[in-house]
Amino acid sequence: MHVIGTAGHVDHGKSTLVQALSGIDPDRLREEKERGMTIDLGFAWLTLPSGESVGIVDVPGHADFIKNMLAGVGSVDAALLVVAADEGVMPQTREHLDILDLLEVSTGVVVITKADMAESDDWLELVQADVAETVTGTALENAPIIPVSAVTGQGIDELLATLDDILKKTPARPDKGRPRLFIDRVFTISGFGTVVTGTLIDGVFSVGQEVEILPGGIKARIRGLQSHKKAVETVSPGSRVAINLSGVNKTDLSRGDVITTPGWLEATQLIDTRLRCLPEAPHPLKHNQLVDVFIGAMEVSAHLRLLDAKEILPGESGWVQLRLVRRIPTVRGDHFIIRQPSPSLTVGGGTVVDPMPMRRHRRFRPDIIRKLETLAHGTPEDLLLGEIDRLGVAQVRVLANRSTRSADDFAATLQSLLARGDVFAVPRDDAPPAIPNPGASKVVVSSAAGWGNIVAQVQRFLSAYHRANPLRRGMPRGELMSRLKLDTGVFNRVIEFARQENIIGANETTVWLADHAPQFSPHQQQLVDALLKKFAANPMATPSFKESLKALGGDEELLNAMLESEKLLRLSADVLMLPQTFADFVAWLRDFVAKNGSVTVAQVRDAFQSSRKYALALLEYCDAQNITRRTGDERVMR
Repeated sequence: MHVIGTAGHVDHGKSTLVQALSGIDPDRLREEKERGMTIDLGFAWLTLPSGESVGIVDVPGHADFIKNMLAGVGSVDAALLVVAADEGVMPQTREHLDILDLLEVSTGVVVITKADMAESDDWLELVQADVAETVTGTALENAPIIPVSAVTGQGIDELLATLDDILKKTPARPDKGRPRLFIDRVFTISGFGTVVTGTLIDGVFSVGQEVEILPGGIKARIRGLQSHKKAVETVSPGSRVAINLSGVNKTDLSRGDVITTPGWLEATQLIDTRLRCLPEAPHPLKHNQLVDVFIGAMEVSAHLRLLDAKEILPGESGWVQLRLVRRIPTVRGDHFIIRQPSPSLTVGGGTVVDPMPMRRHRRFRPDIIRKLETLAHGTPEDLLLGEIDRLGVAQVRVLANRSTRSADDFAATLQSLLARGDVFAVPRDDAPPAIPNPGASKVVVSSAAGWGNIVAQVQRFLSAYHRANPLRRGMPRGELMSRLKLDTGVFNRVIEFARQENIIGANETTVWLADHAPQFSPHQQQLVDALLKKFAANPMATPSFKESLKALGGDEELLNAMLESEKLLRLSADVLMLPQTFADFVAWLRDFVAKNGSVTVAQVRDAFQSSRKYALALLEYCDAQNITRRTGDERVMR
């Protein structure tokens, strides 16, 4: 299915043309009918001679409502650029044409409306020549030019046949399995609740499906679907859709919000782009200039961070990082328009190259520009490898969801990189893993550069932690995971692989550099040595926790360091012991139970001439370590 959008100056007959083509009046607001002028988006549909049903988005032509026009034209497949025969090319004709050109809408027809009002055939030819000159060098340069009259019907059949012909040659929007719809209208219907409309630009929606509305992250369910006022069970890419949502209020939604499936699309506040400044722009684009950005049906303010130039002159292009004032969801390849806020004017536009850059880029960095060039023009393998290099490590599911390629194409590209050895599983497998369903795969992958990046981050964070905390064994696992910004499954695989490569040491709670050991000052070492001598002098009647702390001058950090480095074991809240003493006890315990079948607290106390507190602490610690199991008042070996 396809969607076409109108464009052109105010009062050039766009809405009248839509009604002549479809039989539907797209002006739905009372104010529009009273003023005889389109103010907001209007919608209609028609059936072409071939039988294809086509959606129409009618946009306002007045300069005051250009933002409404941008909300409707961002998702169209083809355009009807409308120019009135009695006025010719006007200012909004040129601005709308600029917008279509920046959005790369190259399929369309230039329609000369009000042909019956032309002064003469010569005048009509002059208008057509003016229009042809105006579109030269734009995306609509080769578009057919057709004079029509909605009043007499002149040219209407020819226009329908031409639309049919060009849309047959226009590929349908591919289904990449990632449904995405920009909301362009929100309303309620009594008895049904919240309804939104928009153009589905990817994927499939079905009745009963759970959806997520971004950037708010609101979850809802599809209660009903309509396309061209007909109830349907599913809708495919390129459809104009009305969605009845349950579980969400009208007040929670706004024009520009994105409806998608949960879990793959994220909102972002930084976007790397290739930006073109219009030749007619009154001034060059400046670094940190504030602009209004329009993507799909979204509008958001942003600052331009020029990466490869001090300014972008009219007619020129440059690499720009958009720093948005709020987070929005977008994907690589999305087109956008920028306008200066005051006086309100379209000044440029471009394409999203990286919707999720890891950080704010420094300016004039050749390595950054090379990466952006690769993202913009590289092969699928280049793009995927670059993404893995950048992320360091990533779950295949996440990579697949962020890709703009279909699931099959993505799987083939990843399999090629795995087979070549450019990408490997983490921890490394002997054979490349098969990825039958990338959208659900829990396989974690990396590359040589990516693994180097993640290892460098791990080493940097741990080194800083060791310097700040010289007495501690290492950093808590949760803290390191948070700093690396990895989810639990990916983090655990990274830690296991790094431990196997002897980069780090790790246990269930703590991570440390492999060559790190707590560092005691000379004075601290003297205190530690003196305390250990006390433990060795009477192994089964050792100083308590409080007594040990006092012997170390009240330095709790020092005592914790002795416990973390296993110079001492803490059997209970108050009982500490040398590791060797505990090992000797376990050896005695195994022998005793082997001969006697079980052991009691009293037997341990009597055997070692210790107190009941120490004997009980020893056996309870053995229970906790799964060495023994309690049965009544006795212990047996596990």
